[in-house]
Amino acid sequence: MKQGKKKMDAKATVRLLKTLSKPENLDGMSRFGINTSNALGITVTELRKVAKTIGKDHELAMGLWDTKIHEARMLASFIDEPVLVTEQQMEAWAKGFDSWDLCDECCGDLFDKTEFAYKKAAEWSERREEYVKRAGFALMAALSVHDKRAADSKLLQFLPIIERESDDERNFVRKAVNWALRNIGKRNLNLNKAAIATAKRIKERDTKSARWIASDALRELTGEGVTRRLNG
Repeated sequence: MKQGKKKMDAKATVRLLKTLSKPENLDGMSRFGINTSNALGITVTELRKVAKTIGKDHELAMGLWDTKIHEARMLASFIDEPVLVTEQQMEAWAKGFDSWDLCDECCGDLFDKTEFAYKKAAEWSERREEYVKRAGFALMAALSVHDKRAADSKLLQFLPIIERESDDERNFVRKAVNWALRNIGKRNLNLNKAAIATAKRIKERDTKSARWIASDALRELTGEGVTRRLNG
C-alpha cells in the first residue's frame, strides 16, 4: 500500500467497484467472448485507475480473488505483489480462469513477473483445461516482451512446445499458441529466424488449426514492418 493511503479490505473494494458498474457494457463483453455471468461491466482502463489508487497489496488481492467477481479478480492481478505469489496460488488462480481476458491479464500483469513463470508456461501448455492451457502460451507471449534480460535460449525452449500443441482446435488455445509464436519471433533476428522455421514446420501439419497458426504467424514475421524493425 502507498504511504498515506488508508488500507482497504475486499468488502470495501467491492463496494467501490459496484459504484463503477456499467451493466450496459455486458452485451459488448459477451460478444468478445468474455464470460459475464459474474461481471460488473467495468472497463480495464477504469480498473487500472482503481489499482493505481490502491497500490500493491497481496492480502487484498487474495481477498478480491475469493469474491469470484470478474472485475475484482482482474483488479487482484493488477495489485498483487509478484514476490509474494506462490506456485500454489498460481495453480489455484489458473483453475479459476473462466474467460480469456482474465487469463491474459493475470499472465501479463502478474504471473510473468514471478519466479515460477517459465516453469508454469511449460507445465500449463500440457494441461487439458482450455484456459489453463491458454495461460501457458499467454505466459510465453508475455515473457517474450517483458523479460528483457532473458537469453534467447530461454525462449527457444518454447518453440518445440508451440509446434507440439499447434493442432489444438479450440479457439482460445490456438490463438494463444499463435500469439506466443509471433511474440517470440518479433523479439530479435535470431528468434525471428527460429520462429519462422517453426512456423514452416507447423504449416506442414495436417490440421486446420496448425495451418491457421502458421500462416498468420508467417504473414507477420516475414512482413515488411517486422523485418525493417529487426534489421534496425
